[in-house]
Amino acid sequence: MAVITRSDPPSRIHPEPQILEIDHFDRLPDSILLLVFNKIGDVKSLGRCCVVSRRFHSLVPQVENIVVRVDCVISDDDSSSLSSIKSRSAASAGSFSAMFRLVVGGIVKPLQALGQFLGTKRPCGSASSSSSSSLSISGDEGGEEIEQSGVTHHSPTQVLKNFDEVRYLRIELPSGELGIDDGVLLKWRAEFGSTLDSCVILGASSVIQPNPMRISQSFDTTTIVESSVVGDDIPESFYTNGGLKLRVVWTISSLIAASARHYLLQPIIAEHKTLNSLVLTDSDGQGVLCMNRDQLEELRVKPLLASSASKRTLVPALNMRLWYAPTLELPDGTVLKGATLVAIRPSESKKEVSDISWVSLAFEEPYETAAKLLVKRRTYCLEMNSF
Repeated sequence: MAVITRSDPPSRIHPEPQILEIDHFDRLPDSILLLVFNKIGDVKSLGRCCVVSRRFHSLVPQVENIVVRVDCVISDDDSSSLSSIKSRSAASAGSFSAMFRLVVGGIVKPLQALGQFLGTKRPCGSASSSSSSSLSISGDEGGEEIEQSGVTHHSPTQVLKNFDEVRYLRIELPSGELGIDDGVLLKWRAEFGSTLDSCVILGASSVIQPNPMRISQSFDTTTIVESSVVGDDIPESFYTNGGLKLRVVWTISSLIAASARHYLLQPIIAEHKTLNSLVLTDSDGQGVLCMNRDQLEELRVKPLLASSASKRTLVPALNMRLWYAPTLELPDGTVLKGATLVAIRPSESKKEVSDISWVSLAFEEPYETAAKLLVKRRTYCLEMNSF
C-alpha cells in the first residue's frame, strides 16, 4: 500500500515578501534637507521640524538662514505717563546743537517699548516697577516660561542659541517704535558697525493715495526723475509754521530708535560669529537696521560706545543733508505733502560726501522714486553734535 505524503503548501515554502514602509526623506542627502530648511527660515516652523525625527533634530541647528518674528513687546513700564515720555525726549535733545535744543517733540513712544532681548519675561501687557522690557516669541524651543494661558515665551537671544551656523539673520518686530499721527509718513534705514555708519530718513506730513483710474497708466520713472525741478528753495513758511521743528523731531526720533535697536543686538552678534548679514526691521516697514559682515566684525573687535542708562548706542557727531518739497507727486499718482529726505553720516566718515547714490537705494518702491526725485532738489547741510 503506497503512502502519500502531503507536501507543505507553496506559501510556506515560498512566503510572500513583506511590504515595508519606506521613509523617502531617508533617501535624501543631508545637503538637500538643509536647502529645504533654509528656504523655510521661520524659527517657529524650524522648531516644529525638530520634533519630527532625530535626523531633523540634528540638522535644524545647522540652518544658515533664520527669520525671527517677535510676537509681542513685553514692557515692564507700561504705566509710564506722557509727561515722563516728554521729559525723556527733552533729556535726549539736551546735548544737541542750539538749533536742535529748541525742539522737543512728544511723538516718540517710550524707547523701552523695544525693551531688552535679555531680561525677565512677563505676559504681554504686564507692568512692574522696572524700566526694562523684553521681546517675546511664542514657540517650542529655547529657554521658556509657561504662562497661565499655556503659551510659552522666549527672547530672540534664547531661541537663537539652538542654532550653530547662522549666517543670514532677519528679526521682525511687531511694529515700529515711533508713534506718529495717522496719515504721516516716516521711514528710516540705518547701517551700523560699532557705531552709526549711515542713516536715511524719509518723511511726509501727509500722503494722498493715487486715483485708481490713474494707476493703470504707464509712467517713465527715469524721465520724471530727470525732469524734476532742480534748485527749489524751501519756502519761508517752512521755518515759521513748525515744519523745520517737526523734521528735526523726526530725525532725532529715528536716530534714537536705530541706536536702541543696535544696542539690543550685541548679545546675538557676540554669540553668533558666523553671521554675514543681520537685519532688524518691523512689520509695518517703519525702520530697518542693517549690518553686513564687515560691520558685524567691526562691532566684535571695536569697543561699543553705549549708554547703559538709555540702553542705546551713542551716536557720533553727524553731517546731515536735507531735501524738501512742499508737494511731491510720484509716478503711481501718490502725492506726498511736505516730503522730506535726510541723509546722515558721521562727521569723521571717510566716505565721499558728494556720493549720494546710496541715499536713493535706501527704500523700496514707490519711496525709492520719491528719494530720487528729492535729491534732484536743492540740498541743505546741517550738523548735529554727538549724543
